[in-house]
Amino acid sequence: MSSHSSVHDSSDTADNAAAVTNTTVTNTTSTAGARTSADLADLDASNSMKRGLKNRHVQFIAIGGTIGTGLFLGSGRSISLTGPSIIFVYIAVGAIMFLLMRAIGELMYRDPSQHTFINFIHRYLGYGWGKFAGWSYWIVLVLLGMTEITAVSTYFVTFFATFGIDLAAWKWLIELGFLVVLTGVNLIAVEVFGEVEFWFSMIKITLIVAMIATAIVMVIVGYHYNSVSVPGQDHPSLAGTASLHNLVDNFQIAPNGWLAFLMSFQMVFFAYEMIEFVGVTVSETRNPRTVLPKAINEIIMRVLIFYVGALAAIMVIVPWRSFQPNADGSFASPFIMVFRFAGLNWASALVFFVVITAAASALNSLLYSAGRHLYQLAQDSPSPTLGKLGVVSRRQVPARAIVASAALIVLSPIINAIPGVKGAFVLFSSASSAVILFIYILTMVAHRRYRRSADFMPDGFVMPAWRVTNTLAIAFFVFIYVTLFLDSSTRGPAIAGVVWLVVFGGYCVLREHWQERPLRRAGVK
Repeated sequence: MSSHSSVHDSSDTADNAAAVTNTTVTNTTSTAGARTSADLADLDASNSMKRGLKNRHVQFIAIGGTIGTGLFLGSGRSISLTGPSIIFVYIAVGAIMFLLMRAIGELMYRDPSQHTFINFIHRYLGYGWGKFAGWSYWIVLVLLGMTEITAVSTYFVTFFATFGIDLAAWKWLIELGFLVVLTGVNLIAVEVFGEVEFWFSMIKITLIVAMIATAIVMVIVGYHYNSVSVPGQDHPSLAGTASLHNLVDNFQIAPNGWLAFLMSFQMVFFAYEMIEFVGVTVSETRNPRTVLPKAINEIIMRVLIFYVGALAAIMVIVPWRSFQPNADGSFASPFIMVFRFAGLNWASALVFFVVITAAASALNSLLYSAGRHLYQLAQDSPSPTLGKLGVVSRRQVPARAIVASAALIVLSPIINAIPGVKGAFVLFSSASSAVILFIYILTMVAHRRYRRSADFMPDGFVMPAWRVTNTLAIAFFVFIYVTLFLDSSTRGPAIAGVVWLVVFGGYCVLREHWQERPLRRAGVK
Protein backbone atom coordinates (compact mmCIF):
# COMPACT_ATOMS: atom_id res chain seq x y z
CA MET A 1 0.00 0.00 0.00
CA SER A 2 1.40 3.37 -0.99
CA SER A 3 -0.24 5.65 1.55
CA HIS A 4 -1.62 5.64 5.09
CA SER A 5 -5.17 6.04 3.88
CA SER A 6 -4.92 3.10 1.51
CA VAL A 7 -4.15 0.41 4.04
CA HIS A 8 -7.80 -0.50 4.43
CA ASP A 9 -9.08 -3.31 2.22
CA SER A 10 -12.47 -3.73 0.62
CA SER A 11 -14.00 -5.25 3.76
CA ASP A 12 -13.12 -2.16 5.77
CA THR A 13 -14.30 0.08 2.96
CA ALA A 14 -17.68 -1.62 3.01
CA ASP A 15 -17.82 -1.35 6.78
CA ASN A 16 -16.83 2.29 6.73
CA ALA A 17 -19.19 3.17 3.89
CA ALA A 18 -22.07 2.14 6.11
CA ALA A 19 -20.71 4.15 9.01
CA VAL A 20 -21.61 7.62 10.14
CA THR A 21 -18.87 9.93 8.92
CA ASN A 22 -19.37 12.81 11.30
CA THR A 23 -18.54 10.88 14.49
CA THR A 24 -15.80 11.67 16.95
CA VAL A 25 -13.44 9.47 18.97
CA THR A 26 -15.57 9.68 22.09
CA ASN A 27 -19.10 9.76 20.71
CA THR A 28 -20.82 7.64 18.11
CA THR A 29 -24.25 9.17 18.52
CA SER A 30 -25.27 11.07 15.37
CA THR A 31 -28.95 11.39 16.27
CA ALA A 32 -30.88 10.74 19.46
CA GLY A 33 -30.72 7.04 20.20
CA ALA A 34 -28.98 6.17 16.90
CA ARG A 35 -25.54 4.70 17.49
CA THR A 36 -23.55 3.42 14.52
CA SER A 37 -20.00 2.48 13.66
CA ALA A 38 -17.48 5.30 13.81
CA ASP A 39 -15.61 5.82 10.56
CA LEU A 40 -12.12 4.35 10.85
CA ALA A 41 -10.56 7.14 8.79
CA ASP A 42 -12.00 9.74 11.19
CA LEU A 43 -10.75 7.80 14.21
CA ASP A 44 -7.31 7.44 12.63
CA ALA A 45 -6.92 11.19 12.26
CA SER A 46 -5.00 11.20 15.56
CA ASN A 47 -3.21 7.88 14.95
CA SER A 48 0.39 8.54 13.93
CA MET A 49 1.29 4.85 13.79
CA LYS A 50 1.50 2.92 10.54
CA ARG A 51 -1.03 0.13 9.97
CA GLY A 52 1.60 -2.34 8.82
CA LEU A 53 0.54 -5.57 10.57
CA LYS A 54 -1.15 -8.03 8.23
CA ASN A 55 -3.81 -10.58 9.11
CA ARG A 56 -1.31 -13.46 9.40
CA HIS A 57 0.91 -11.34 11.66
CA VAL A 58 -1.93 -10.62 14.08
CA GLN A 59 -3.21 -14.21 14.04
CA PHE A 60 0.23 -15.58 14.94
CA ILE A 61 0.86 -12.79 17.46
CA ALA A 62 -2.37 -13.93 19.13
CA ILE A 63 -1.13 -17.53 19.11
CA GLY A 64 2.28 -16.49 20.41
CA GLY A 65 0.62 -14.51 23.20
CA THR A 66 -1.26 -17.66 24.22
CA ILE A 67 1.80 -19.94 24.26
CA GLY A 68 4.56 -19.00 26.68
CA THR A 69 7.65 -20.71 28.07
CA GLY A 70 5.51 -21.97 30.96
CA LEU A 71 3.93 -24.61 28.75
CA PHE A 72 7.30 -26.05 27.73
CA LEU A 73 9.04 -25.89 31.11
CA GLY A 74 6.49 -25.21 33.86
CA SER A 75 3.66 -27.57 32.97
CA GLY A 76 5.33 -30.39 34.94
CA ARG A 77 4.75 -28.48 38.17
CA SER A 78 1.09 -27.86 37.22
CA ILE A 79 0.54 -31.54 36.40
CA SER A 80 2.08 -32.62 39.72
CA LEU A 81 -0.46 -30.53 41.65
CA THR A 82 -3.71 -32.05 40.38
CA GLY A 83 -2.91 -34.72 37.80
CA PRO A 84 -5.22 -35.05 34.77
CA SER A 85 -7.74 -32.59 36.26
CA ILE A 86 -5.25 -29.84 35.38
CA ILE A 87 -6.80 -30.06 31.90
CA PHE A 88 -10.10 -28.76 33.30
CA VAL A 89 -8.25 -25.97 35.10
CA TYR A 90 -6.59 -24.88 31.84
CA ILE A 91 -9.99 -24.91 30.10
CA ALA A 92 -11.68 -22.95 32.90
CA VAL A 93 -8.95 -20.31 33.13
CA GLY A 94 -8.72 -20.15 29.33
CA ALA A 95 -12.47 -19.48 29.15
CA ILE A 96 -12.16 -16.57 31.60
CA MET A 97 -9.22 -15.12 29.69
CA PHE A 98 -11.34 -15.39 26.56
CA LEU A 99 -13.98 -13.25 28.28
CA LEU A 100 -11.29 -10.69 29.11
CA MET A 101 -10.25 -10.66 25.47
CA ARG A 102 -13.86 -10.29 24.31
CA ALA A 103 -14.20 -7.21 26.54
CA ILE A 104 -10.92 -5.76 25.25
CA GLY A 105 -11.95 -6.68 21.70
CA GLU A 106 -15.27 -4.85 22.01
CA LEU A 107 -13.52 -1.72 23.28
CA MET A 108 -10.79 -1.82 20.62
CA TYR A 109 -13.33 -2.50 17.87
CA ARG A 110 -15.18 0.63 18.97
CA ASP A 111 -12.01 2.71 18.59
CA PRO A 112 -9.20 0.89 16.71
CA SER A 113 -7.01 4.00 16.75
CA GLN A 114 -6.14 3.51 20.43
CA HIS A 115 -2.60 2.26 21.02
CA THR A 116 -3.56 0.30 24.13
CA PHE A 117 -6.67 -0.98 25.88
CA ILE A 118 -5.45 0.89 28.99
CA ASN A 119 -6.76 4.09 27.37
CA PHE A 120 -10.31 2.89 27.96
CA ILE A 121 -9.67 2.76 31.72
CA HIS A 122 -8.70 6.42 31.47
CA ARG A 123 -11.76 7.23 29.36
CA TYR A 124 -14.41 5.43 31.41
CA LEU A 125 -12.98 5.36 34.95
CA GLY A 126 -11.25 8.73 35.04
CA TYR A 127 -7.75 10.14 34.78
CA GLY A 128 -6.71 8.87 38.22
CA TRP A 129 -7.38 5.19 37.56
CA GLY A 130 -6.09 5.63 34.02
CA LYS A 131 -2.79 6.99 35.32
CA PHE A 132 -2.52 4.19 37.87
CA ALA A 133 -3.24 1.52 35.24
CA GLY A 134 -0.98 3.07 32.59
CA TRP A 135 2.12 3.46 34.74
CA SER A 136 1.52 0.18 36.60
CA TYR A 137 1.17 -1.76 33.36
CA TRP A 138 4.31 -0.19 31.88
CA ILE A 139 6.29 -1.00 35.04
CA VAL A 140 4.96 -4.58 34.90
CA LEU A 141 6.11 -4.85 31.28
CA VAL A 142 9.61 -3.60 32.14
CA LEU A 143 9.90 -5.97 35.12
CA LEU A 144 8.69 -8.90 33.01
CA GLY A 145 11.17 -7.84 30.34
CA MET A 146 13.97 -8.04 32.91
CA THR A 147 12.77 -11.49 33.91
CA GLU A 148 12.53 -12.68 30.30
CA ILE A 149 15.99 -11.44 29.32
CA THR A 150 17.43 -13.37 32.27
CA ALA A 151 15.45 -16.43 31.14
CA VAL A 152 16.72 -16.07 27.55
CA SER A 153 20.36 -16.13 28.65
CA THR A 154 19.73 -19.04 31.05
CA TYR A 155 18.06 -21.14 28.34
CA PHE A 156 20.78 -20.15 25.86
CA VAL A 157 23.49 -21.37 28.24
CA THR A 158 21.53 -24.59 28.87
CA PHE A 159 21.10 -25.15 25.13
CA PHE A 160 24.82 -25.00 24.44
CA ALA A 161 25.59 -27.02 27.57
CA THR A 162 23.86 -29.98 25.85
CA PHE A 163 26.72 -29.84 23.33
CA GLY A 164 29.38 -29.57 26.05
CA ILE A 165 29.92 -25.82 25.55
CA ASP A 166 29.99 -23.71 28.73
CA LEU A 167 28.83 -20.12 28.16
CA ALA A 168 27.88 -19.34 31.76
CA ALA A 169 30.55 -16.64 32.05
CA TRP A 170 29.05 -14.81 29.05
CA LYS A 171 25.46 -14.55 30.24
CA TRP A 172 25.61 -10.75 30.47
CA LEU A 173 26.86 -10.50 26.89
CA ILE A 174 24.14 -12.88 25.68
CA GLU A 175 21.49 -10.74 27.39
CA LEU A 176 22.90 -7.55 25.88
CA GLY A 177 23.12 -9.13 22.43
CA PHE A 178 19.52 -10.38 22.46
CA LEU A 179 18.24 -7.04 23.72
CA VAL A 180 20.12 -5.05 21.06
CA VAL A 181 18.87 -7.32 18.26
CA LEU A 182 15.24 -7.31 19.41
CA THR A 183 15.28 -3.56 20.04
CA GLY A 184 16.53 -3.19 16.47
CA VAL A 185 13.66 -5.36 15.24
CA ASN A 186 11.21 -3.04 16.99
CA LEU A 187 12.86 0.11 15.66
CA ILE A 188 13.05 -0.83 11.97
CA ALA A 189 9.33 -1.06 11.20
CA VAL A 190 6.20 -2.64 12.63
CA GLU A 191 6.10 -5.02 9.64
CA VAL A 192 9.51 -6.41 10.66
CA PHE A 193 8.28 -6.94 14.21
CA GLY A 194 5.21 -8.75 12.86
CA GLU A 195 7.29 -10.98 10.61
CA VAL A 196 9.68 -11.94 13.42
CA GLU A 197 6.76 -12.78 15.72
CA PHE A 198 5.17 -14.82 12.93
CA TRP A 199 8.22 -17.10 12.70
CA PHE A 200 8.72 -17.26 16.46
CA SER A 201 5.14 -18.49 16.80
CA MET A 202 5.60 -20.94 13.91
CA ILE A 203 8.53 -22.57 15.74
CA LYS A 204 6.49 -22.99 18.95
CA ILE A 205 3.51 -24.39 17.07
CA THR A 206 5.68 -26.85 15.17
CA LEU A 207 7.13 -28.32 18.38
CA ILE A 208 3.70 -28.67 20.01
CA VAL A 209 2.17 -30.32 16.94
CA ALA A 210 5.20 -32.65 16.66
CA MET A 211 4.85 -33.64 20.32
CA ILE A 212 1.11 -34.31 19.97
CA ALA A 213 1.73 -36.37 16.81
CA THR A 214 4.46 -38.34 18.61
CA ALA A 215 2.06 -39.07 21.48
CA ILE A 216 -0.67 -40.28 19.12
CA VAL A 217 1.71 -42.69 17.41
CA MET A 218 3.06 -43.98 20.73
CA VAL A 219 -0.48 -44.62 22.04
CA ILE A 220 -1.59 -46.36 18.84
CA VAL A 221 1.34 -48.80 18.90
CA GLY A 222 1.21 -49.23 22.71
CA TYR A 223 4.78 -47.99 22.99
CA HIS A 224 6.68 -49.18 26.07
CA TYR A 225 9.70 -47.21 27.28
CA ASN A 226 12.37 -48.05 29.80
CA SER A 227 13.74 -45.86 32.55
CA VAL A 228 16.13 -43.28 31.09
CA SER A 229 18.08 -40.29 32.35
CA VAL A 230 16.14 -37.11 31.62
CA PRO A 231 18.07 -33.81 31.39
CA GLY A 232 16.94 -31.43 34.11
CA GLN A 233 15.86 -34.25 36.41
CA ASP A 234 18.06 -35.36 39.32
CA HIS A 235 16.34 -38.71 39.83
CA PRO A 236 15.79 -41.62 37.44
CA SER A 237 12.56 -41.71 35.45
CA LEU A 238 10.17 -44.64 35.70
CA ALA A 239 9.52 -47.10 32.90
CA GLY A 240 6.01 -47.07 31.46
CA THR A 241 3.64 -47.53 28.53
CA ALA A 242 1.90 -44.88 26.44
CA SER A 243 -1.82 -45.41 27.00
CA LEU A 244 -5.08 -43.53 27.49
CA HIS A 245 -5.37 -45.39 30.80
CA ASN A 246 -2.70 -43.04 32.17
CA LEU A 247 -5.32 -40.27 31.95
CA VAL A 248 -8.39 -41.99 33.38
CA ASP A 249 -7.24 -44.68 35.83
CA ASN A 250 -8.00 -43.69 39.44
CA PHE A 251 -9.02 -40.20 38.27
CA GLN A 252 -9.67 -37.61 40.98
CA ILE A 253 -10.39 -33.87 40.73
CA ALA A 254 -8.14 -33.06 43.70
CA PRO A 255 -5.83 -36.04 44.28
CA ASN A 256 -3.42 -33.95 46.38
CA GLY A 257 -6.10 -32.09 48.32
CA TRP A 258 -8.26 -29.07 47.59
CA LEU A 259 -5.56 -26.56 48.55
CA ALA A 260 -3.28 -27.91 45.82
CA PHE A 261 -6.21 -27.81 43.41
CA LEU A 262 -6.89 -24.14 44.24
CA MET A 263 -3.19 -23.29 43.89
CA SER A 264 -3.20 -24.78 40.41
CA PHE A 265 -5.57 -22.01 39.26
CA GLN A 266 -3.08 -19.24 39.99
CA MET A 267 -0.28 -21.21 38.36
CA VAL A 268 -2.34 -21.72 35.20
CA PHE A 269 -3.47 -18.08 35.26
CA PHE A 270 0.13 -16.89 35.19
CA ALA A 271 0.78 -19.23 32.24
CA TYR A 272 -1.87 -17.22 30.34
CA GLU A 273 -0.48 -13.88 31.50
CA MET A 274 -0.03 -11.32 28.67
CA ILE A 275 -2.59 -13.03 26.47
CA GLU A 276 -4.02 -9.52 26.05
CA PHE A 277 -0.98 -8.44 24.01
CA VAL A 278 -2.90 -8.68 20.74
CA GLY A 279 -5.05 -5.82 22.06
CA VAL A 280 -2.01 -3.53 21.89
CA THR A 281 -1.44 -4.13 18.17
CA VAL A 282 -4.82 -2.85 16.93
CA SER A 283 -3.74 0.71 16.08
CA GLU A 284 -1.08 -0.74 13.75
CA THR A 285 -3.20 -3.48 12.19
CA ARG A 286 -4.59 -3.35 8.68
CA ASN A 287 -8.36 -3.84 8.57
CA PRO A 288 -8.61 -4.08 12.39
CA ARG A 289 -12.38 -4.51 12.41
CA THR A 290 -12.01 -7.61 10.28
CA VAL A 291 -8.82 -9.06 11.79
CA LEU A 292 -9.38 -8.41 15.52
CA PRO A 293 -12.64 -10.38 15.99
CA LYS A 294 -11.18 -13.36 14.13
CA ALA A 295 -8.00 -13.36 16.24
CA ILE A 296 -9.94 -13.15 19.51
CA ASN A 297 -12.67 -15.65 18.65
CA GLU A 298 -10.05 -18.29 17.84
CA ILE A 299 -8.43 -18.05 21.28
CA ILE A 300 -10.60 -20.85 22.68
CA MET A 301 -9.58 -23.17 19.83
CA ARG A 302 -5.94 -22.36 20.47
CA VAL A 303 -6.34 -23.14 24.16
CA LEU A 304 -7.90 -26.51 23.33
CA ILE A 305 -5.22 -27.43 20.79
CA PHE A 306 -2.04 -26.02 22.25
CA TYR A 307 -2.63 -26.30 25.99
CA VAL A 308 -5.22 -29.03 26.46
CA GLY A 309 -3.90 -31.07 23.51
CA ALA A 310 -0.30 -30.79 24.70
CA LEU A 311 -1.12 -31.65 28.33
CA ALA A 312 -3.25 -34.64 27.33
CA ALA A 313 -0.48 -35.87 25.03
CA ILE A 314 2.07 -35.56 27.84
CA MET A 315 -0.02 -37.44 30.39
CA VAL A 316 -1.00 -40.34 28.13
CA ILE A 317 2.74 -41.03 27.84
CA VAL A 318 4.01 -40.06 31.28
CA PRO A 319 1.80 -41.09 34.25
CA TRP A 320 1.17 -37.87 36.17
CA ARG A 321 2.60 -39.20 39.43
CA SER A 322 5.95 -39.53 37.64
CA PHE A 323 6.29 -35.75 37.84
CA GLN A 324 8.32 -35.33 40.99
CA PRO A 325 10.32 -32.24 41.97
CA ASN A 326 14.10 -32.15 42.04
CA ALA A 327 15.96 -31.41 45.25
CA ASP A 328 15.81 -27.67 44.46
CA GLY A 329 12.05 -27.79 43.80
CA SER A 330 12.34 -27.54 40.02
CA PHE A 331 10.76 -29.91 37.50
CA ALA A 332 12.04 -31.43 34.29
CA SER A 333 10.41 -30.27 31.07
CA PRO A 334 7.54 -32.62 30.15
CA PHE A 335 8.38 -32.05 26.47
CA ILE A 336 11.92 -33.28 27.02
CA MET A 337 10.57 -36.32 28.89
CA VAL A 338 8.18 -37.26 26.07
CA PHE A 339 10.76 -37.02 23.31
CA ARG A 340 13.36 -38.75 25.48
CA PHE A 341 11.00 -41.66 26.13
CA ALA A 342 10.37 -41.82 22.39
CA GLY A 343 14.08 -42.47 21.91
CA LEU A 344 14.95 -39.01 20.57
CA ASN A 345 18.10 -38.31 22.56
CA TRP A 346 18.57 -34.89 20.98
CA ALA A 347 15.22 -33.83 22.43
CA SER A 348 16.63 -31.65 25.19
CA ALA A 349 18.57 -29.52 22.71
CA LEU A 350 15.50 -29.21 20.47
CA VAL A 351 13.19 -28.21 23.33
CA PHE A 352 15.61 -25.65 24.73
CA PHE A 353 16.05 -24.17 21.26
CA VAL A 354 12.28 -23.70 21.08
CA VAL A 355 12.20 -22.37 24.64
CA ILE A 356 14.85 -19.80 23.63
CA THR A 357 12.64 -18.66 20.76
CA ALA A 358 9.60 -18.58 23.09
CA ALA A 359 11.45 -16.43 25.63
CA ALA A 360 12.87 -14.22 22.85
CA SER A 361 9.35 -13.87 21.45
CA ALA A 362 8.07 -12.81 24.87
CA LEU A 363 10.90 -10.27 25.22
CA ASN A 364 10.24 -8.98 21.70
CA SER A 365 6.55 -8.52 22.48
CA LEU A 366 7.28 -6.88 25.83
CA LEU A 367 9.57 -4.35 24.13
CA TYR A 368 6.85 -3.61 21.59
CA SER A 369 4.16 -3.22 24.23
CA ALA A 370 6.32 -1.27 26.70
CA GLY A 371 7.31 1.15 23.94
CA ARG A 372 3.67 1.80 22.98
CA HIS A 373 2.56 2.26 26.58
CA LEU A 374 5.40 4.65 27.44
CA TYR A 375 4.63 6.55 24.23
CA GLN A 376 0.99 6.89 25.31
CA LEU A 377 1.98 7.94 28.85
CA ALA A 378 4.34 10.56 27.42
CA GLN A 379 1.62 11.93 25.15
CA ASP A 380 -0.77 12.25 28.10
CA SER A 381 1.82 13.78 30.42
CA PRO A 382 2.04 17.56 31.00
CA SER A 383 5.80 17.17 31.60
CA PRO A 384 7.86 18.61 28.70
CA THR A 385 10.71 16.20 29.49
CA LEU A 386 8.51 13.10 29.40
CA GLY A 387 6.66 14.53 26.43
CA LYS A 388 9.80 14.13 24.34
CA LEU A 389 9.17 10.35 24.39
CA GLY A 390 5.69 10.84 22.90
CA VAL A 391 6.80 11.14 19.28
CA VAL A 392 7.20 8.63 16.47
CA SER A 393 10.19 8.19 14.18
CA ARG A 394 10.10 8.59 10.42
CA ARG A 395 9.40 4.85 10.29
CA GLN A 396 6.22 5.54 12.31
CA VAL A 397 7.29 3.65 15.43
CA PRO A 398 7.69 5.17 18.96
CA ALA A 399 11.47 4.80 18.78
CA ARG A 400 12.36 6.95 21.80
CA ALA A 401 9.89 5.16 24.07
CA ILE A 402 11.14 1.75 22.87
CA VAL A 403 14.78 2.70 23.53
CA ALA A 404 13.93 4.13 26.97
CA SER A 405 12.12 0.92 27.94
CA ALA A 406 14.99 -1.21 26.62
CA ALA A 407 17.49 0.91 28.60
CA LEU A 408 15.72 -0.09 31.83
CA ILE A 409 15.46 -3.75 30.85
CA VAL A 410 19.21 -3.88 30.16
CA LEU A 411 19.79 -3.12 33.85
CA SER A 412 18.74 -6.71 34.61
CA PRO A 413 22.26 -8.26 34.59
CA ILE A 414 23.51 -5.45 36.85
CA ILE A 415 20.64 -5.94 39.31
CA ASN A 416 21.17 -9.71 39.34
CA ALA A 417 24.83 -9.18 40.24
CA ILE A 418 24.01 -7.25 43.45
CA PRO A 419 22.73 -9.66 46.16
CA GLY A 420 20.75 -7.11 48.22
CA VAL A 421 19.14 -5.50 45.19
CA LYS A 422 18.42 -8.86 43.58
CA GLY A 423 16.21 -9.92 46.49
CA ALA A 424 14.08 -6.78 46.16
CA PHE A 425 13.93 -7.21 42.39
CA VAL A 426 12.61 -10.77 42.75
CA LEU A 427 9.89 -9.50 45.09
CA PHE A 428 8.89 -6.67 42.74
CA SER A 429 8.90 -9.02 39.74
CA SER A 430 6.63 -11.44 41.56
CA ALA A 431 4.40 -8.59 42.72
CA SER A 432 4.05 -7.41 39.12
CA SER A 433 2.11 -10.55 38.32
CA ALA A 434 -0.25 -9.70 41.18
CA VAL A 435 -0.62 -6.08 40.02
CA ILE A 436 -1.70 -7.21 36.56
CA LEU A 437 -4.81 -8.69 38.18
CA PHE A 438 -5.80 -5.15 39.18
CA ILE A 439 -5.32 -4.05 35.56
CA TYR A 440 -7.60 -6.84 34.34
CA ILE A 441 -10.28 -5.94 36.90
CA LEU A 442 -10.12 -2.25 35.97
CA THR A 443 -10.40 -3.21 32.30
CA MET A 444 -13.57 -5.20 32.97
CA VAL A 445 -15.04 -2.34 35.04
CA ALA A 446 -14.21 0.08 32.20
CA HIS A 447 -16.01 -2.28 29.83
CA ARG A 448 -19.10 -2.17 32.06
CA ARG A 449 -19.03 1.65 31.98
CA TYR A 450 -18.65 1.58 28.20
CA ARG A 451 -21.70 -0.63 27.77
CA ARG A 452 -23.77 1.91 29.75
CA SER A 453 -22.34 4.94 27.94
CA ALA A 454 -23.43 6.84 24.82
CA ASP A 455 -20.32 5.43 23.13
CA PHE A 456 -21.73 1.90 23.02
CA MET A 457 -21.75 0.51 19.46
CA PRO A 458 -24.53 -2.08 19.16
CA ASP A 459 -23.33 -3.14 15.71
CA GLY A 460 -19.77 -3.67 16.94
CA PHE A 461 -17.90 -6.74 18.24
CA VAL A 462 -20.32 -7.12 21.12
CA MET A 463 -19.51 -9.27 24.16
CA PRO A 464 -22.39 -11.75 24.68
CA ALA A 465 -24.44 -11.66 27.92
CA TRP A 466 -22.07 -8.98 29.16
CA ARG A 467 -23.68 -8.45 32.56
CA VAL A 468 -23.10 -12.10 33.47
CA THR A 469 -19.80 -12.72 31.66
CA ASN A 470 -18.23 -9.44 32.79
CA THR A 471 -19.18 -10.09 36.43
CA LEU A 472 -17.93 -13.67 36.19
CA ALA A 473 -14.53 -12.50 34.94
CA ILE A 474 -14.17 -9.90 37.71
CA ALA A 475 -15.13 -12.47 40.36
CA PHE A 476 -12.58 -14.92 38.96
CA PHE A 477 -9.73 -12.37 39.04
CA VAL A 478 -10.59 -11.56 42.65
CA PHE A 479 -10.58 -15.30 43.41
CA ILE A 480 -7.10 -15.68 41.86
CA TYR A 481 -5.80 -12.80 43.97
CA VAL A 482 -7.20 -14.38 47.13
CA THR A 483 -5.41 -17.66 46.33
CA LEU A 484 -2.11 -15.74 46.35
CA PHE A 485 -2.47 -15.42 50.14
CA LEU A 486 -2.81 -19.19 50.59
CA ASP A 487 0.84 -20.04 49.98
CA SER A 488 3.95 -18.58 51.60
CA SER A 489 5.74 -18.27 48.24
CA THR A 490 3.05 -15.96 46.83
CA ARG A 491 1.86 -14.20 49.98
CA GLY A 492 4.67 -11.61 49.91
CA PRO A 493 4.00 -10.53 46.31
CA ALA A 494 0.26 -10.43 47.05
CA ILE A 495 0.82 -8.07 50.00
CA ALA A 496 3.21 -5.94 47.92
CA GLY A 497 0.55 -5.71 45.20
CA VAL A 498 -2.07 -4.48 47.70
CA VAL A 499 0.40 -1.90 49.04
CA TRP A 500 1.03 -0.68 45.49
CA LEU A 501 -2.72 -0.40 44.86
CA VAL A 502 -3.35 1.53 48.08
CA VAL A 503 -0.32 3.84 47.90
CA PHE A 504 0.05 4.57 44.17
CA GLY A 505 -3.59 3.98 43.23
CA GLY A 506 -4.76 6.09 46.15
CA TYR A 507 -2.32 8.86 45.20
CA CYS A 508 -3.50 8.91 41.56
CA VAL A 509 -7.21 8.95 42.40
CA LEU A 510 -6.92 11.51 45.22
CA ARG A 511 -4.71 13.76 43.10
CA GLU A 512 -7.33 13.71 40.34
CA HIS A 513 -10.04 14.47 42.91
CA TRP A 514 -8.22 17.52 44.30
CA GLN A 515 -7.25 18.82 40.87
CA GLU A 516 -10.87 18.66 39.67
CA ARG A 517 -12.30 20.16 42.86
CA PRO A 518 -12.00 23.81 41.68
CA LEU A 519 -13.64 22.86 38.39
CA ARG A 520 -16.58 21.22 40.16
CA ARG A 521 -17.01 24.29 42.35
CA ALA A 522 -17.07 26.45 39.23
CA GLY A 523 -19.67 24.17 37.70
CA VAL A 524 -17.35 23.07 34.88
CA LYS A 525 -17.52 19.40 35.84
